[in-house]
Amino acid sequence: MKAVTIINYLDQLIPNPKCELTYQKDYELLIKVMLSAQTTDKRVNNVSEILFTRYPSLKALKEAQIDKIEEIIRPIGTFHKKALNIQNIAKELIDNYNGKVPNNRTSLESLPGIGRKSANVVMSNLFNEPCIAVDTHVSRVSIRLGIAKQNDNPLIIEKKLNQFFPKDHLARLHHQLVLFGRYYCKAIKPDCSNCGLKNICHYIKEKVK
Repeated sequence: MKAVTIINYLDQLIPNPKCELTYQKDYELLIKVMLSAQTTDKRVNNVSEILFTRYPSLKALKEAQIDKIEEIIRPIGTFHKKALNIQNIAKELIDNYNGKVPNNRTSLESLPGIGRKSANVVMSNLFNEPCIAVDTHVSRVSIRLGIAKQNDNPLIIEKKLNQFFPKDHLARLHHQLVLFGRYYCKAIKPDCSNCGLKNICHYIKEKVK
């Protein structure tokens, strides 16, 4: 019943959830997800628009001068490592996957800069697989709603979410939970007074004590 309450509220609040990373090609999303570590989607969109305009193919990215890539992505931080990741991802996709992003967790996680969370984002968006990527927003919301515990790591939270919600809702919930945490159930000054889930929220109960 609690899962249904959450699903219904998020469907009402965020009826058309989608990834805020914009992309035209499958590899663009993959690279953007890698770039989004420790920065915002907005910053990634800004720098990658320049990147993909200047280097409009995997071949162009593979053959680009690394210092030119670094110059473009410098505003998002850790640009030395991320620039290498961009080139190596391009090389891997061309050499081993016929230029296509694989719909396979093991293959995705073998790519430079792509871990489980990033693989979940890619699989959910590109292939509509029932995956939830546990970032800081999803983690916070899950704990506040009592689905997970404070000390749970991302993998444990992911497993609990997979057990808590129906499988056919997971791909959609992935986006909704991220957006709910980003804009409503924020780390600082969450909009608790207007939240339709306050009756089941552990965070509010603790605040009232």
